Amino acid sequence: MERAILEYKGARYELPVIDGTEQERAIDISNLRKDSGLITLDVGYQNTGSCTSAITFIDGDRGILRYRGIPIEVLAERSTFTETAFLLIYGHLPVEAERRAFSERLTENSMIHEDMLRFFDGFPPTAHPMAILSTMVNALSVYYPGYFTEDFESGTFDLMAVRLISKIRTIAAYSFKHSIGEPFVYPRHDLRYCANFLSMMFHSPVKPYEIDPDIEKALNALLILHADHEQNCSTSTVRLVGSSMVNLYASICAGICALWGPLHGGANQHVIEMLEGIQQQGLSVRDCVARAKDKDNRFRLFGFGHRIYKNYDPRAIILKGMCDTLLKKFNISEPLIDIAMELESAALADDFFIERKLYPNVDFYSGILYRMIGIPTNMFTVMFAIGRLPGWIAQWKEMHDSVPLKIGRPRQLYTGPPLSDYVPMDQR
Repeated sequence: MERAILEYKGARYELPVIDGTEQERAIDISNLRKDSGLITLDVGYQNTGSCTSAITFIDGDRGILRYRGIPIEVLAERSTFTETAFLLIYGHLPVEAERRAFSERLTENSMIHEDMLRFFDGFPPTAHPMAILSTMVNALSVYYPGYFTEDFESGTFDLMAVRLISKIRTIAAYSFKHSIGEPFVYPRHDLRYCANFLSMMFHSPVKPYEIDPDIEKALNALLILHADHEQNCSTSTVRLVGSSMVNLYASICAGICALWGPLHGGANQHVIEMLEGIQQQGLSVRDCVARAKDKDNRFRLFGFGHRIYKNYDPRAIILKGMCDTLLKKFNISEPLIDIAMELESAALADDFFIERKLYPNVDFYSGILYRMIGIPTNMFTVMFAIGRLPGWIAQWKEMHDSVPLKIGRPRQLYTGPPLSDYVPMDQR
């Protein structure tokens, strides 16, 4: 094993170098504080690996994303969301018997407890769907007690996982129906996962919803592309919270709350709001591009560039194809989509964006695609949560499979005042 050498105050410390399966390398500093009294400072954990993981591989420079070794392009084209969920959680593609059993358990657990429906009566119509989603997911531990980590080695985890994956779409659809004052649509046992969600979202007694296969395929792809993305903010939150041995429901609730932030799961909502602003102000695409290139202008072109991908985001390429398919099939004419397509063409032809590798990212296209499907803007982050759920569950399971399980406890570098005296009130 190779080792890195750290020299400090005349002492030498040997730090093991760990190799990943894709030529990634990490310096193991697990014993650094114990051996030298030093910690490392890495604000935002930009260069710190919190774990080893066999779930997702990303190479941002080459535009690569793989789940359990399988390229995301292949999964988006040939797999379904439920099959991908099984892959992430259990580490392999299911054989037919496993696929059938997993699908049946999802169907069996699609309903939520009838008493939980009263919760919706207590939410105002203006309640954000993410607030409802996090509340209802956490409430699952009340209605399904005993399904905690004590029985982790039994089939209890399997039941928790399918319950979450199945019920989250029902909760999400119900939160939407509640916000528009329409009656809930119960899940159907004859529909596949994504078709069932679309039915619960858009079917009504006065206007039956016909499920289009291309829309169902697009929704499958959207959820697959969001299913996991390594140790991002929400995934790291699920792991950190779960490391205290709290139940899976509470850990997932914490992940949902982390995802809600506009710097994370709310980014595709920013794209649509940006497009609406462009339309309302009557800006031309040329104006937008010029403002985006002006560092002194407050205008921001959301949906371009990515913190991880310094090449084209592979997920964006897939979603662009989906957008083109739906645009052609339904002959969609919508001002925001027209603006988005013009912006995309202008940016891809502009040296400023090309030199800085500011390509359209997954958030740019996912917002547009959700809009084509009919998903309202305030549900975008909820859709992200539905897609990301299998990854969160897989990461939680992987952490609990590790021996021994260590509770997360980051260090800090204290920069406050030194030892100080307490000054009585009358002397201040």
